Amino acid sequence: MLNLELINAVDACGGEIYLPKGKTIEEYSNLRPEGVVLDSREVKMNYIFVAYKGERVDGHDFIPQVIEKGAMAIVCEKVPKDVTCPCIKVDDSLKALIDIASYYREKMDIITVGIVGSVGKTSTKELVAGVLSQKYRVMKGLGNHNNLLGLSLEILRLTSDIDIAVLEMGISDFGEMKRLAKLVRPNTVVFTNIGECHLEFLGDRDGVLKAKTECFEYMDPKGYVVLNGLDDKLATIGEVHGKKPLRCGAKEQDVYAEDVKVSGVYGSTFTMNINIGEKECGKVHISMPGAHMVGNALEAAAVGKIYGLTFDEISKGIEETKSLPGRSNVIDTGRYLIIDDCYNANGASMRAAIDLLSTANGRKVAILGDMYELGERSEEIHRETGAYAVSKGIEVLALVGKNSKSMYEAAMGSLMCEMQSISYFETVDELKKRLPSMLEESDTILVKASHGMNFASVVDFLSKLS
Repeated sequence: MLNLELINAVDACGGEIYLPKGKTIEEYSNLRPEGVVLDSREVKMNYIFVAYKGERVDGHDFIPQVIEKGAMAIVCEKVPKDVTCPCIKVDDSLKALIDIASYYREKMDIITVGIVGSVGKTSTKELVAGVLSQKYRVMKGLGNHNNLLGLSLEILRLTSDIDIAVLEMGISDFGEMKRLAKLVRPNTVVFTNIGECHLEFLGDRDGVLKAKTECFEYMDPKGYVVLNGLDDKLATIGEVHGKKPLRCGAKEQDVYAEDVKVSGVYGSTFTMNINIGEKECGKVHISMPGAHMVGNALEAAAVGKIYGLTFDEISKGIEETKSLPGRSNVIDTGRYLIIDDCYNANGASMRAAIDLLSTANGRKVAILGDMYELGERSEEIHRETGAYAVSKGIEVLALVGKNSKSMYEAAMGSLMCEMQSISYFETVDELKKRLPSMLEESDTILVKASHGMNFASVVDFLSKLS
């Protein structure tokens, strides 16, 4: 149950409440919802349903169904003719959701850790949550709930039995991070990196840095900032609210790794050194594949030390954290080994994924697709990626999508030997028709593109091939 009364939700969003015939507001004044959702399919008994008109469907059309499912109240822009449960009429349902979440966050005495960066936010979120859960009751953000609406829903999942919430904060334009931070009020901010993403709106990496550091305005002034100490743009950040950030990665920084042994898709083992408070070091294993995951683990360790965890607790949390579907998730079908990294992509994450594939045993296959929101540098970054894949000795390249034509052309121009096979497909459907004939048993297959390419269907297709 949420620490929120129905009447508080009405006041928070400035709505006008309509009640069933014969009912009074006193009868509802002490009711507390079990949850707040936008999706009618997620409505349960005593939930508040926020109805809004989207591009494809209008949530107002589902009001009768959610009432049948036991909804406590409806936030809506159009009140139904026959009101059978409280309806809160507002001008903008989505703004009302954000206003209710903002009110709720201010009431909740809870620690929030915000994960910010161009690449690796989800993996870092999982590692931070895995570490902190060794000592605390932790809630981590779901799926792609990292924008203003998604984070509003996450805030409204918080209950009094949660100690710390670990939330991703994703943006694509200036001003967005400030609004996210105002909602989340992070006590600690973790920066994974500053990469070439959303350049269509942010211009260049300096623009990315400027946009993402807007979070400092609304973070806890007594809180902590944890930075990737190997990132040149993050290196320009000095004190934040009079306090030096904790830096992770380079030798003699606050947390760093030595003797890193990468076992390809099976993870890495390294010696972790922590120089926060009393110096500590020891062997740590991370099962998440890719050498780049070591840096994410170091930042998770820094957060663990901030909140009083022991070295053993931190190490155990790192080791127990697993990859999520779409994020360097390894699937063994018995016939193929699939690296499912299809959730999203930009230049830096593409190179990291190709590096991971290059460590695999046997024949290596990369199915790569379009990267979105790269602005004027889109063609250049696609070309760089194609040439990079060839330079890493990937034997089979299957490149899909309009933007990937540039990737294909650059790959063909960089061909190292006749043993490398490079193919181009305009659509995912065209790829699927040819794919079975391109593969051999025991291939390791990387699947990666921006989310809009729907490469999850390619992973599903490969998983069913026998």
